[in-house]
Amino acid sequence: MICTSHGRGTTHDFALYKQSKLELHESFELLADSGYQGLHKLHEKSRTPKKKPRKGKLSKAEKRANRELSRRRIMVENVIRSLKIFRILAERYRNRRKRFSLRFNLIAGIYNDELNP
Repeated sequence: MICTSHGRGTTHDFALYKQSKLELHESFELLADSGYQGLHKLHEKSRTPKKKPRKGKLSKAEKRANRELSRRRIMVENVIRSLKIFRILAERYRNRRKRFSLRFNLIAGIYNDELNP
């Protein structure tokens, strides 16, 4: 876990990703939630859940694919929950903005260290 970009104020993660112009290697597979619709235009190996069409239903295969994606993404959500325990992501950051990246990366380092004892 490492912080590569952050924004000022409330900004959606996908908007931050687009603003950062971060170039990911094409071999990386991005697993995202439904808030990242259109991510496949920026990165070919990205996966987002299939949304139900208006007045329609998802097929069993699409439901199965969505469930598999959510099973793989739950690990990411658990990491985000662990970082929110430190309150740097959960509440308004009231310290110097210059040091946000440093502090966030230190907290991510603590998490990474606990992960690999």
